Amino acid sequence: MYRFLLTPRWWGINLFVVLAIPFCVFMGTWQLGRFEDRVQSHEQAEKQPDPSTRAAKPLDELLPVDKVTSGRPAMATGTYGDQFLVPGRELDDRQGFYVLNLLRTEGGKALPVVRGWLPGTASGARVPAAPQGVVTVTGDLQASENIHSDGVDARGGLPEGQLGMISAAALVNLVDYDVYDAWVTLPEAEAGGTGGAMKPVPAAAPAGSGLDLKAFQNLGYTGEWFVFAGFVLFMWFRLVRREAEAVRDVALGLVPEAGPADGPEDGEAGPEGSRPEAGPEGAGASEGEAAAQDLAGKTPETAQGS
Repeated sequence: MYRFLLTPRWWGINLFVVLAIPFCVFMGTWQLGRFEDRVQSHEQAEKQPDPSTRAAKPLDELLPVDKVTSGRPAMATGTYGDQFLVPGRELDDRQGFYVLNLLRTEGGKALPVVRGWLPGTASGARVPAAPQGVVTVTGDLQASENIHSDGVDARGGLPEGQLGMISAAALVNLVDYDVYDAWVTLPEAEAGGTGGAMKPVPAAAPAGSGLDLKAFQNLGYTGEWFVFAGFVLFMWFRLVRREAEAVRDVALGLVPEAGPADGPEDGEAGPEGSRPEAGPEGAGASEGEAAAQDLAGKTPETAQGS
C-alpha cells in the first residue's frame, strides 16, 4: 500500500521533510541557547556588587570595555579640549542634552567625558565652562554607543558642535587626534562649582546583561521554530494518509478506473428507455417490407390473376 513512497514525487517530499525538521530543531535550540545565555548574564550581574562601588582603576587597565568592566570607575589625567553637545537625551523623564568634553591624556589620546546633563535644546545653549589646566577625572566607564543605543541620533546633519552618538567612530571625523573607544560619565558635579548646574548622567547597564526585549524575542523564536518542525511532520503524515486511502479505494474498486466513453450497445434502449421513432423514410421502408411479405405469401397463379 505504501509503495507510492518510492515514487520520484514522494522522494522529493521525503527529502524536504528529512532536511526541514533537523534544521528547525537546530534553529530552535540555538535561539533557546541565546535566551539562556542572557538569563545567565543577568543572574551573574545581579550577584556582582555595583560596579560604581568598586575601587577606581587607571583607564588603560579596564580596556577594552566588556560586561565586567562596564560601569567600573576609571581614572584618567589630562586637559580638557574640544567640547560637544549631545542632543536628544532624556533624564528623569525630561528632554535635554549631554555636555561632553574630550580629555587629552598625557599619551595624546583623548577620552570622551560626559560632564553632565542640562534640560532644553542644545542649539544656542550656554553651558558651564570646563575646568582649566591638568585635571584627574574619575568616571564610570561606558562602551562606545552604536545605532541601537538609546537616544542615539544616527541621521547626521547636526549643527556644528553637536554630536549624535558618543563613539570613537563618530568623533574621528571631527577631531584630528586619536580617541579612546570608550567614554566615562562623571558620577558627581565637578568640583569648584563649574558643573553645579548640570546633573550627573548615571551609567547604563552593559548591553546583553539584562532580561530585555531581545531576550524574550529569543524565547519567542524558539517556540516558532519548534512549531514549524511539528507542522512539517503533521503535513507529511496527512499527505501520506490521504495517498494511502486513495490507493486502498482503487484496490477495493471503490473508485472506478477512468476509460473511454462508450455509447449504448446495439439493441439497448436510449436515454428515455424507448426505441427511436421512425421518420418519413422509416415509414416508407416499413410499408415496402410489408408488401414484399404479401407477395412472397402468394403463389405464382394467384400473383398472375391478381
